[in-house]
Amino acid sequence: MSTPKVTYFDFAGSRGEEVRLALVIAGVAFDDNRLKPDYFARIKSDLPFGSLPIFEVPGRGVFAETNAILRLIGRLHSLHPDDPWDGARHDAVLEACEELRQRVSATSRIADAAEKKAARHALAADYIPRWAKGIERLIGEGPFVGGAQPAVADIKVYMIEKALSGSTYDDIPTTVLDPFDRLKVVARGITSHPAVLAWYAPKA
Repeated sequence: MSTPKVTYFDFAGSRGEEVRLALVIAGVAFDDNRLKPDYFARIKSDLPFGSLPIFEVPGRGVFAETNAILRLIGRLHSLHPDDPWDGARHDAVLEACEELRQRVSATSRIADAAEKKAARHALAADYIPRWAKGIERLIGEGPFVGGAQPAVADIKVYMIEKALSGSTYDDIPTTVLDPFDRLKVVARGITSHPAVLAWYAPKA
């Protein structure tokens, strides 16, 4: 396959970083195209759905929607199950992670500070713990969702855990996922993966 290109904002978080890490773990070299917000505004109307990331493969076209991109990379590089039943379990993890991200992101658009704080406290008290319990029910024998080897679903869990445990969101305690050991094991498995360690290692 010709060198693919990932286009996303210039930071190591959220949806674009999930796509980057999928390629990193797969051992696939790619063009890491990082945009500034002002440039994104100029090209937004030309994007498939007006959003990033996009994934371009020479001769194959431009792909959008993060979970679709992750599944594509996963199927191409043994990071997503071939079995349809097991694949559905992994798909449920991908979609549940995206739903959580959308619910938390929605609170960022609340203008009133007190209302925003209350909304995030409510997520931390109810929705996020229920979400985490659901994710843990979908994890197999471990350490990863599918067993011994990482998959794109694990990358998604890692990125959500990193955001919630790393002070990304005001008024959501960084300890909100502490009771969920199996979820934490998945996240640590991605954190400690040799390819991921190399990706985040300081560049000379």
